[in-house]
Amino acid sequence: MRSVREIARDVEKDWVKVSPYAQPYLDAMFMIDSINDDYYADSAKSVVLYFLANAKGWKGEKAKKIKAELNAMCK
Repeated sequence: MRSVREIARDVEKDWVKVSPYAQPYLDAMFMIDSINDDYYADSAKSVVLYFLANAKGWKGEKAKKIKAELNAMCK
């Protein structure tokens, strides 16, 4: 399984104009290795779930694949 940080790099490469609502969560994802980590007072899982909730505007095959990967990590 890839780290959340690695996935964040792929998101940044593919999503040219990141939603301002998703950006803070994407920024936080760069600081997270495992879905079981904590990010300050939040869990990594909650950061990823908030990112997904705010990434509805990110479309395409790569987006679909990465979102599925993140959702699988959260289960």
